[in-house]
Amino acid sequence: MLDYKTVGLTHEDLKEFYKWMLLGRRIDERMWLLNRAGKLPFVISCQGQEATQIGTYFALKDEDILAPYYRDLALVTARGITAEESMLAAFAKQGDTSSGGKQMPSHFSKKDLAILTQGSCVTTQVLHAVGASLSLKMDGKKAVALATLGEGSTSQGDFHEAMNFAGVHKLPYICIIENNKYAISVPSHLQYATDDLSSRAAGYGAFGEQVDGNDPIAVYEAVKRARERAVNGEGPTLIEALCSRLTPHSSDDDDNYRPSDEMKLEKENDCMIRFKEYLVENEVANDDWFNQIEDEIKQEINTATKNAEKAPYPLPEEALTHVYDQGGEKDA
Repeated sequence: MLDYKTVGLTHEDLKEFYKWMLLGRRIDERMWLLNRAGKLPFVISCQGQEATQIGTYFALKDEDILAPYYRDLALVTARGITAEESMLAAFAKQGDTSSGGKQMPSHFSKKDLAILTQGSCVTTQVLHAVGASLSLKMDGKKAVALATLGEGSTSQGDFHEAMNFAGVHKLPYICIIENNKYAISVPSHLQYATDDLSSRAAGYGAFGEQVDGNDPIAVYEAVKRARERAVNGEGPTLIEALCSRLTPHSSDDDDNYRPSDEMKLEKENDCMIRFKEYLVENEVANDDWFNQIEDEIKQEINTATKNAEKAPYPLPEEALTHVYDQGGEKDA
């Protein structure tokens, strides 16, 4: 794991990294339990990718625009979507920030946090983010737009179109591939014929870099440099973060297509375990602190779950609200 001192991080910074990684993990785990209990219809997991997401979050600024993909629970939680708001979305209740409980969960969005609305078709978010980065450049703003996606989505035409446009126009755009080695059941060796997806960046006129996605410090450092290049007019960056998928693709998937020895290795390389060991080795935190954080997070998630379960469902008469154009203000 990268030395935190070399990138200017403090012990308090590392504790914040761990806290947000853990919150993302525990919300995710609770959702799986609720799904298996028959209370939630669908879950798609971020487990194993928290280090990439939290390292990314801490390298960004509030004015930067996010276009996340469906696994980015830890990223959007750190950005400001609360545990309760995520539970409301999972239960399809009125308080869901993205749709008021009228679309699938994990379609993260919240306007006042600059998190763009997602489409259900994979990879469309990269085009939205590139469009946002063009607007930032046209307005002369020192900010970036960032999109994330899985490695399977790099086979979609949207990905190539977005990267090409961003490279041609030197846009303040960062694209992060969260490579967990499987596009549902399709392993990476059947998805692309290279060992480094970030090497494709050269063909778009962008900067490319592959990082250890299980190391939040390494991801933080890579995204921070990418942001600096972007706001200095040096164009887009494509980052491939090599991480793990510790669960099936979703709660509807049976992942027995994965070899047991592979899964054993992935669990041993779990970013939560690795980072906790790193904090202990560097005398950043002790058992008392870890136990305190666990207790605080458990209480937060318990409250979020109870509130979401009690919350009202969307009203039937709201079914078409924000689906069709309802007209704007008429001229006087």
